[in-house]
Amino acid sequence: MHAVGYRRNLPISDPSSLLDLELPVPVPGPHDLLVRVEAVSVNPVDTKVRAGTDPGGTPKILGYDAAGVVVAVGDAVTLFRPGDEVWYAGSIARSGTDAQFHLVDERITGPKPATLDFAQAAALPLTTLTAWEALFDRLRLTAASTGTLLVLGAAGGVGSILVQLARRLTGLEVVGTASRPESQQYVLDRGAHRVVDHHGDLTAALPDGVDYVFSPHSAGMVDTFARLLRPYGAVVAIDEPDGLDLRPLKAKSIAWHWELMFTRALYDPASAAQHDILREAAALVDKGVLHTTLTERIDGINAENLRRAHGIVERGSAIGKTVLAGF
Repeated sequence: MHAVGYRRNLPISDPSSLLDLELPVPVPGPHDLLVRVEAVSVNPVDTKVRAGTDPGGTPKILGYDAAGVVVAVGDAVTLFRPGDEVWYAGSIARSGTDAQFHLVDERITGPKPATLDFAQAAALPLTTLTAWEALFDRLRLTAASTGTLLVLGAAGGVGSILVQLARRLTGLEVVGTASRPESQQYVLDRGAHRVVDHHGDLTAALPDGVDYVFSPHSAGMVDTFARLLRPYGAVVAIDEPDGLDLRPLKAKSIAWHWELMFTRALYDPASAAQHDILREAAALVDKGVLHTTLTERIDGINAENLRRAHGIVERGSAIGKTVLAGF
């Protein structure tokens, strides 16, 4: 099968940073689905792993989002059968989705939304799982929750899903941050009540404070969060900046939560919670409640196109998601 991977850490501008490879088709384990991959998307985790993990010359396949068709199943699989269309984000501990055929545990896989094509669907799993777990597992919000949620980087992959979910499934006022006119409009179109510029003074822009903060960019922000958040508020963060000092949050008893959507696959592999989330999210998509965040489609899953997509993500200014479709 064709796959795309890397053998050593190189800048994405280097033609050898990602390579076209030919590898054996993998064999399913007991709970595995063998999926024919039709589309993948690129997330910041792809670029972080490529930059920070040296495979020592052995090919490493990246990719943590996919939509495709089940072609074979393990002998313990009960949730899917060959021919089913699926979407998922996979596990960071296993070989990635940038391959014609990919193994994924059925318990972290969901049925693809019927109203989306494969490319539209592939934009969503990792960011939807992250946003869902951040809101409903980490912050424990419900349909009855009120207050104000500040979503930093609201035009990004996770932020643009989190805005949609918070606006439609909670009673919160949703405030997004974005700096450019086109990204601000994108955030408003996703459902934010209002948008503020994250390059400005957030405490001046939000003088009454907020109850919750979603943070993909926490470096140097703890003092701002301490001023901005109301007593007993909470932050949920998906990044891991060095030297993070949370002591400024103590005076207001502000909670800090981490969200990593790979935690379940790594530490609770028997859980079907992500299967359930993806099934429910697919239903919301098919009802028109949740919308794809695909903004750029590149035809052809190959090394050249993936280098281009990694470059888009590394620049950090993309709106929505970049998706590659078809081998």
